[in-house]
Amino acid sequence: MAQWLSMTDRSIVSARRTRALAALHLAVLLFGFAGLFGKWLPLPPVTIVFGRAAVASIALALLLPLGGERGEARGSFEWKLAASGSLLALHWVAFFEAVQTASVAVGLLGFASFPLFVLILEAALRQRRLRFVEWAIAALVTGGLLLVVPEFRWQNRTVQGLSWGILSGFTFALLAIANRALATRHSASTIAFWQNACAAVCLLPLVAFTAVVPDARAILLLVVLGVVCTALAHTLFIRSLRALSAHTASVVAALEPVYGIALALLLLGETPPPRTLAGAVLIIGAALYVTERSRRAICSPG
Repeated sequence: MAQWLSMTDRSIVSARRTRALAALHLAVLLFGFAGLFGKWLPLPPVTIVFGRAAVASIALALLLPLGGERGEARGSFEWKLAASGSLLALHWVAFFEAVQTASVAVGLLGFASFPLFVLILEAALRQRRLRFVEWAIAALVTGGLLLVVPEFRWQNRTVQGLSWGILSGFTFALLAIANRALATRHSASTIAFWQNACAAVCLLPLVAFTAVVPDARAILLLVVLGVVCTALAHTLFIRSLRALSAHTASVVAALEPVYGIALALLLLGETPPPRTLAGAVLIIGAALYVTERSRRAICSPG
Protein backbone atom coordinates (compact mmCIF):
# COMPACT_ATOMS: atom_id res chain seq x y z
CA MET A 1 0.00 0.00 0.00
CA ALA A 2 2.81 2.39 0.97
CA GLN A 3 4.64 1.56 -2.26
CA TRP A 4 1.51 2.28 -4.28
CA LEU A 5 1.08 5.64 -2.50
CA SER A 6 4.73 6.44 -3.16
CA MET A 7 4.30 5.68 -6.86
CA THR A 8 1.17 7.83 -6.91
CA ASP A 9 3.01 10.73 -5.24
CA ARG A 10 5.84 10.45 -7.75
CA SER A 11 3.41 10.46 -10.66
CA ILE A 12 1.66 13.54 -9.23
CA VAL A 13 4.98 15.36 -8.85
CA SER A 14 5.99 14.28 -12.35
CA ALA A 15 2.69 15.54 -13.79
CA ARG A 16 3.14 18.87 -11.97
CA ARG A 17 6.65 19.27 -13.36
CA THR A 18 5.46 18.43 -16.87
CA ARG A 19 2.70 21.04 -16.70
CA ALA A 20 5.09 23.58 -15.22
CA LEU A 21 7.67 22.93 -17.93
CA ALA A 22 4.99 23.36 -20.62
CA ALA A 23 3.89 26.63 -18.99
CA LEU A 24 7.51 27.81 -18.84
CA HIS A 25 8.13 27.10 -22.53
CA LEU A 26 4.86 28.83 -23.42
CA ALA A 27 5.89 31.89 -21.37
CA VAL A 28 9.28 32.11 -23.11
CA LEU A 29 7.60 31.58 -26.48
CA LEU A 30 5.28 34.51 -25.73
CA PHE A 31 8.23 36.69 -24.66
CA GLY A 32 9.88 35.93 -28.01
CA PHE A 33 6.58 36.49 -29.84
CA ALA A 34 6.48 40.06 -28.51
CA GLY A 35 9.22 41.10 -30.92
CA LEU A 36 6.95 40.52 -33.91
CA PHE A 37 4.64 43.31 -32.76
CA GLY A 38 7.40 45.77 -33.59
CA LYS A 39 6.77 44.88 -37.25
CA TRP A 40 2.99 44.61 -37.04
CA LEU A 41 2.41 47.91 -35.24
CA PRO A 42 2.90 51.06 -37.39
CA LEU A 43 3.68 53.09 -34.27
CA PRO A 44 6.81 54.65 -32.74
CA PRO A 45 8.54 52.36 -30.19
CA VAL A 46 7.71 54.82 -27.40
CA THR A 47 3.98 54.46 -28.15
CA ILE A 48 4.23 50.67 -28.41
CA VAL A 49 6.01 50.39 -25.06
CA PHE A 50 3.62 52.80 -23.35
CA GLY A 51 0.64 50.75 -24.55
CA ARG A 52 2.31 47.48 -23.58
CA ALA A 53 3.26 48.65 -20.10
CA ALA A 54 -0.08 50.33 -19.37
CA VAL A 55 -2.13 47.32 -20.49
CA ALA A 56 0.22 44.89 -18.74
CA SER A 57 0.04 46.73 -15.39
CA ILE A 58 -3.76 46.62 -15.48
CA ALA A 59 -3.79 42.96 -16.53
CA LEU A 60 -1.21 42.00 -13.88
CA ALA A 61 -3.36 43.57 -11.19
CA LEU A 62 -6.19 41.27 -12.32
CA LEU A 63 -4.34 38.12 -13.38
CA LEU A 64 -1.90 37.63 -10.53
CA PRO A 65 -4.52 37.49 -7.75
CA LEU A 66 -6.31 34.78 -9.76
CA GLY A 67 -3.06 32.82 -9.69
CA GLY A 68 -3.07 32.62 -5.92
CA GLU A 69 -1.04 35.77 -5.24
CA ARG A 70 -3.86 38.02 -4.06
CA GLY A 71 -2.69 41.39 -2.90
CA GLU A 72 0.89 40.89 -3.95
CA ALA A 73 0.60 42.72 -7.29
CA ARG A 74 -0.31 45.95 -5.49
CA GLY A 75 2.16 45.58 -2.62
CA SER A 76 4.42 48.17 -1.00
CA PHE A 77 6.07 50.77 -3.17
CA GLU A 78 9.56 52.30 -3.00
CA TRP A 79 11.45 54.69 -5.25
CA LYS A 80 13.78 51.94 -6.51
CA LEU A 81 10.77 50.28 -8.15
CA ALA A 82 10.13 53.51 -10.05
CA ALA A 83 13.80 53.68 -11.09
CA SER A 84 13.72 50.09 -12.32
CA GLY A 85 10.47 50.88 -14.17
CA SER A 86 12.28 53.60 -16.11
CA LEU A 87 14.99 51.05 -16.96
CA LEU A 88 12.32 48.65 -18.19
CA ALA A 89 10.87 51.40 -20.40
CA LEU A 90 14.29 52.14 -21.92
CA HIS A 91 14.98 48.43 -22.42
CA TRP A 92 11.72 47.88 -24.33
CA VAL A 93 12.02 51.08 -26.37
CA ALA A 94 15.54 50.09 -27.46
CA PHE A 95 14.36 46.56 -28.30
CA PHE A 96 11.46 47.68 -30.50
CA GLU A 97 13.70 50.31 -32.10
CA ALA A 98 16.09 47.45 -33.01
CA VAL A 99 13.28 45.34 -34.46
CA GLN A 100 11.86 48.19 -36.54
CA THR A 101 15.27 49.36 -37.74
CA ALA A 102 16.56 45.91 -38.72
CA SER A 103 14.71 42.66 -38.01
CA VAL A 104 13.28 40.53 -35.20
CA ALA A 105 16.38 38.29 -35.31
CA VAL A 106 18.80 41.21 -35.00
CA GLY A 107 16.81 42.74 -32.14
CA LEU A 108 16.65 39.46 -30.24
CA LEU A 109 20.33 38.66 -30.73
CA GLY A 110 21.38 42.15 -29.63
CA PHE A 111 19.23 41.70 -26.52
CA ALA A 112 20.73 38.24 -25.94
CA SER A 113 24.09 39.90 -25.29
CA PHE A 114 22.91 40.77 -21.76
CA PRO A 115 24.84 37.92 -20.02
CA LEU A 116 28.07 39.62 -21.16
CA PHE A 117 27.01 42.87 -19.52
CA VAL A 118 25.92 41.05 -16.35
CA LEU A 119 29.43 39.55 -16.08
CA ILE A 120 31.11 42.94 -16.59
CA LEU A 121 28.77 44.80 -14.22
CA GLU A 122 29.05 42.19 -11.46
CA ALA A 123 32.87 42.19 -11.78
CA ALA A 124 32.86 46.00 -11.50
CA LEU A 125 30.51 46.03 -8.52
CA ARG A 126 32.53 43.38 -6.70
CA GLN A 127 35.79 45.06 -7.75
CA ARG A 128 37.37 41.91 -9.12
CA ARG A 129 38.99 40.98 -12.41
CA LEU A 130 37.29 38.76 -14.93
CA ARG A 131 38.65 35.22 -14.95
CA PHE A 132 39.74 33.34 -18.06
CA VAL A 133 36.42 31.52 -18.46
CA GLU A 134 34.55 34.80 -18.21
CA TRP A 135 36.80 36.36 -20.85
CA ALA A 136 36.04 33.33 -23.05
CA ILE A 137 32.29 33.91 -22.59
CA ALA A 138 32.77 37.58 -23.47
CA ALA A 139 34.69 36.56 -26.59
CA LEU A 140 31.91 34.17 -27.64
CA VAL A 141 29.22 36.85 -27.31
CA THR A 142 31.38 39.48 -29.04
CA GLY A 143 32.21 37.06 -31.85
CA GLY A 144 28.52 36.26 -32.28
CA LEU A 145 27.63 39.95 -32.50
CA LEU A 146 30.40 40.59 -35.04
CA LEU A 147 29.06 37.76 -37.20
CA VAL A 148 25.64 39.43 -37.25
CA VAL A 149 27.19 42.63 -38.67
CA PRO A 150 27.36 42.46 -42.49
CA GLU A 151 29.59 45.55 -42.81
CA PHE A 152 31.08 48.10 -40.46
CA ARG A 153 29.20 51.18 -41.65
CA TRP A 154 26.75 53.11 -39.48
CA GLN A 155 24.55 53.71 -42.53
CA ASN A 156 23.78 49.97 -42.61
CA ARG A 157 20.41 49.35 -40.96
CA THR A 158 21.57 46.05 -39.49
CA VAL A 159 24.39 47.88 -37.70
CA GLN A 160 21.93 50.47 -36.40
CA GLY A 161 19.44 47.81 -35.32
CA LEU A 162 22.11 45.73 -33.60
CA SER A 163 23.29 48.82 -31.72
CA TRP A 164 19.77 49.36 -30.40
CA GLY A 165 19.58 45.65 -29.54
CA ILE A 166 22.84 45.82 -27.60
CA LEU A 167 21.50 48.85 -25.69
CA SER A 168 18.43 46.72 -24.95
CA GLY A 169 20.71 43.96 -23.61
CA PHE A 170 22.74 46.41 -21.50
CA THR A 171 19.67 47.97 -19.88
CA PHE A 172 18.23 44.49 -19.26
CA ALA A 173 21.47 43.53 -17.48
CA LEU A 174 21.10 46.62 -15.26
CA LEU A 175 17.47 45.66 -14.65
CA ALA A 176 18.40 42.07 -13.77
CA ILE A 177 20.93 43.26 -11.19
CA ALA A 178 18.43 45.73 -9.75
CA ASN A 179 15.75 43.05 -9.55
CA ARG A 180 18.02 40.75 -7.53
CA ALA A 181 18.16 43.40 -4.82
CA LEU A 182 14.43 44.19 -5.08
CA ALA A 183 13.53 40.48 -4.87
CA THR A 184 14.80 40.37 -1.29
CA ARG A 185 12.04 42.78 -0.26
CA HIS A 186 9.22 42.25 -2.79
CA SER A 187 7.50 39.38 -4.57
CA ALA A 188 8.07 38.91 -8.30
CA SER A 189 4.47 39.97 -8.98
CA THR A 190 4.88 43.20 -6.99
CA ILE A 191 8.02 44.05 -8.94
CA ALA A 192 6.37 43.29 -12.30
CA PHE A 193 3.28 45.34 -11.50
CA TRP A 194 5.09 48.45 -10.30
CA GLN A 195 7.74 48.32 -13.01
CA ASN A 196 5.13 48.18 -15.76
CA ALA A 197 3.05 50.92 -14.13
CA CYS A 198 6.09 53.18 -13.66
CA ALA A 199 7.32 52.48 -17.20
CA ALA A 200 3.96 53.67 -18.54
CA VAL A 201 4.08 56.82 -16.39
CA CYS A 202 7.64 57.60 -17.53
CA LEU A 203 6.67 57.34 -21.19
CA LEU A 204 3.38 59.25 -20.96
CA PRO A 205 4.93 62.71 -21.65
CA LEU A 206 6.81 61.35 -24.68
CA VAL A 207 3.67 59.68 -26.02
CA ALA A 208 1.76 62.95 -25.66
CA PHE A 209 4.58 64.72 -27.53
CA THR A 210 4.49 62.29 -30.48
CA ALA A 211 0.73 62.88 -30.88
CA VAL A 212 0.26 59.53 -32.66
CA VAL A 213 -3.25 58.12 -32.20
CA PRO A 214 -3.46 54.33 -32.71
CA ASP A 215 -6.32 53.04 -34.85
CA ALA A 216 -8.63 50.20 -33.77
CA ARG A 217 -6.32 47.48 -35.18
CA ALA A 218 -3.28 48.94 -33.39
CA ILE A 219 -5.19 49.18 -30.10
CA LEU A 220 -6.21 45.52 -30.41
CA LEU A 221 -2.60 44.50 -31.07
CA LEU A 222 -1.42 46.54 -28.07
CA VAL A 223 -3.98 44.77 -25.86
CA VAL A 224 -2.74 41.38 -27.08
CA LEU A 225 0.88 42.46 -26.53
CA GLY A 226 0.17 43.73 -23.03
CA VAL A 227 -2.17 40.96 -21.86
CA VAL A 228 -0.86 37.84 -23.63
CA CYS A 229 2.83 38.52 -24.29
CA THR A 230 3.49 40.41 -21.06
CA ALA A 231 1.02 39.87 -18.19
CA LEU A 232 0.03 36.29 -19.04
CA ALA A 233 3.59 35.30 -19.98
CA HIS A 234 4.90 36.74 -16.71
CA THR A 235 2.20 34.94 -14.70
CA LEU A 236 3.00 31.61 -16.38
CA PHE A 237 6.71 32.16 -15.75
CA ILE A 238 6.18 32.85 -12.04
CA ARG A 239 3.83 29.89 -11.54
CA SER A 240 6.22 27.50 -13.29
CA LEU A 241 8.87 28.28 -10.64
CA ARG A 242 6.70 26.61 -8.02
CA ALA A 243 7.59 23.22 -9.51
CA LEU A 244 10.84 23.94 -11.38
CA SER A 245 14.28 25.17 -10.34
CA ALA A 246 15.61 28.60 -11.19
CA HIS A 247 18.30 26.85 -13.26
CA THR A 248 15.69 25.14 -15.45
CA ALA A 249 13.88 28.44 -15.90
CA SER A 250 17.13 30.18 -16.89
CA VAL A 251 18.00 27.52 -19.49
CA VAL A 252 14.57 27.73 -21.09
CA ALA A 253 14.62 31.56 -20.96
CA ALA A 254 17.88 31.50 -22.95
CA LEU A 255 15.87 29.99 -25.80
CA GLU A 256 13.83 33.18 -26.26
CA PRO A 257 15.81 34.26 -29.37
CA VAL A 258 15.32 30.79 -30.88
CA TYR A 259 11.54 30.98 -30.45
CA GLY A 260 11.40 34.58 -31.65
CA ILE A 261 13.49 33.95 -34.78
CA ALA A 262 11.42 30.84 -35.62
CA LEU A 263 8.15 32.77 -35.21
CA ALA A 264 9.47 35.64 -37.36
CA LEU A 265 10.34 33.10 -40.05
CA LEU A 266 6.87 31.52 -39.93
CA LEU A 267 4.71 34.63 -39.53
CA LEU A 268 6.77 37.42 -41.11
CA GLY A 269 8.80 35.50 -43.65
CA GLU A 270 12.05 36.88 -42.17
CA THR A 271 14.84 34.47 -43.12
CA PRO A 272 18.08 35.25 -41.23
CA PRO A 273 21.24 35.07 -43.37
CA PRO A 274 23.81 32.35 -42.53
CA ARG A 275 26.05 34.87 -40.72
CA THR A 276 23.18 35.83 -38.40
CA LEU A 277 22.43 32.17 -37.65
CA ALA A 278 26.10 31.51 -36.91
CA GLY A 279 26.13 34.50 -34.57
CA ALA A 280 22.98 33.19 -32.90
CA VAL A 281 24.69 29.87 -32.17
CA LEU A 282 27.60 31.63 -30.43
CA ILE A 283 25.45 34.08 -28.45
CA ILE A 284 22.85 31.53 -27.32
CA GLY A 285 25.59 29.00 -26.59
CA ALA A 286 27.32 31.54 -24.35
CA ALA A 287 24.03 32.27 -22.54
CA LEU A 288 23.44 28.56 -21.91
CA TYR A 289 27.01 28.10 -20.68
CA VAL A 290 26.73 31.03 -18.26
CA THR A 291 23.51 29.52 -16.88
CA GLU A 292 25.05 26.08 -16.38
CA ARG A 293 28.16 27.58 -14.82
CA SER A 294 26.04 29.61 -12.39
CA ARG A 295 24.20 26.44 -11.35
CA ARG A 296 27.47 24.62 -10.63
CA ALA A 297 28.74 27.55 -8.60
CA ILE A 298 25.56 27.52 -6.50
CA CYS A 299 25.56 23.74 -6.04
CA SER A 300 29.26 23.34 -5.24
CA PRO A 301 30.18 23.27 -1.53
CA GLY A 302 31.92 26.31 -0.06
